[in-house]
Amino acid sequence: MTVSIPRLGVNIDHIATLRNARGGLHPDPVRAAIVAAEAGADGITAHLREDRRHIRDEDVPQIMTATGLPLNLEMAATEEMLSIALRLKPHAVCLVPERREERTTEGGLEVAGDSNWISHVVRRLAETGIRVSLFIGPAEAQVRAARDVGAAVIELHTGAYAEAEGEEQAVELCRLTAAATLGAGLGLEIHAGHGLTFENVGSIAAIPEVKELNIGHFLVGEALFTGFDAAIREMRSRISQARERSA
Repeated sequence: MTVSIPRLGVNIDHIATLRNARGGLHPDPVRAAIVAAEAGADGITAHLREDRRHIRDEDVPQIMTATGLPLNLEMAATEEMLSIALRLKPHAVCLVPERREERTTEGGLEVAGDSNWISHVVRRLAETGIRVSLFIGPAEAQVRAARDVGAAVIELHTGAYAEAEGEEQAVELCRLTAAATLGAGLGLEIHAGHGLTFENVGSIAAIPEVKELNIGHFLVGEALFTGFDAAIREMRSRISQARERSA
């Protein structure tokens, strides 16, 4: 029996965060994308935030042409970001919530409560051939709303799972599993990400409906000790082993 292994999208935002700390050119996120491709990543993820705290506008087209990998552009559902995405036409756009004061994305997109605007953004992107995903928490209402606004993909926010321990983590895993099952049943492709590490990725990779995992911050941190290439290869190995054991 052939086992379907989840794709690994490598988020390179925090390479750019380190670069921006000094305001110079190094380390170069474009070079990081090339290393990720050579290490076996299936795609590159980058978040162009309103405050440009890591990825900058000029990085995006360079990343798109640096490798043969698809770019998953994370962005807020704003007119500014919509205009940029329609001009650059990345392979995929993941709509995420964004607050200027947050350190990182703190929760899922509120699709059910803002469906009219989000459906407008989804439609505009899809009309140009961009595959649209919505970064949501594992709640039934949000999964169903994502389907209703026309998204092709949902990315389940695994942050609560990653931060929990013991029985609480088991509860969060059940919520993620249920959301993945529901979403797949509604015809959505299921992705997952946020806070995933070598230690906790296995349970998420084992969910049969999950087709892609997007991981960045942990890999960049691990790269300080083992190198970016080695960190990515180890993550891919753990994802593969977890899915094969669960099959």
